[in-house]
Amino acid sequence: PSEEAEPYLGFLKAIDPATGEIKGKFQHTSPTWSGVLSTAGGLVFTGDAEGNFIAFDASNLKPLWHFQMGAAVYAPPIAFAIDGKEFVIIAAGSALYAFALP
Repeated sequence: PSEEAEPYLGFLKAIDPATGEIKGKFQHTSPTWSGVLSTAGGLVFTGDAEGNFIAFDASNLKPLWHFQMGAAVYAPPIAFAIDGKEFVIIAAGSALYAFALP
């Protein structure tokens, strides 16, 4: 008899480095391979295998925004500024996406 396999999930956790206390947790529907970017402005960005690029509140990991990229996200997001305007860039599939932060 075959048993139903347990689902593989992915998690993003916010951990207080001083205490080890978990301050927030977000459960993805599958394992994640994307890197994570945190900003001084209190945002955290990551992607998932379903092609979602997600922005979270860094204090509690509540999702604030997401964008469906059409391909799995395996790359880490990066941030930079040009003339005082901040950007976040992420690759998915064979495309590179740039988002301007407000």
